[in-house]
Amino acid sequence: MQYDDVLRAVTPEIYERMKEAVETGRWPDGQKLSAAQLENAMEIVMVYQARRLNQTDHFSINNAGELVFKTKGDLRRELRDRAGLPSDEATIARFSIEPDSDSEAS
Repeated sequence: MQYDDVLRAVTPEIYERMKEAVETGRWPDGQKLSAAQLENAMEIVMVYQARRLNQTDHFSINNAGELVFKTKGDLRRELRDRAGLPSDEATIARFSIEPDSDSEAS
């Protein structure tokens, strides 16, 4: 497969359709992908991600053609950084399991 020739023909819309077909195993019209179609579509999606998209998302293909894998801690730090919160403010909610003295019946 000549990747450069294929990439010239792949638009963002075609990429999204191919990606969805790879994820679901079916074309947009509902027909099931054959094993060869699945393999080719997956290859096109991976090459498109590697060469056209600057992705650093978990389980995506980076510019070097490598799979991006992040740990749970990496994902938490990334979400915290995106929200602009320091580490001590990253907690959404905390609840005391001790009964409140005001709410106890006398």
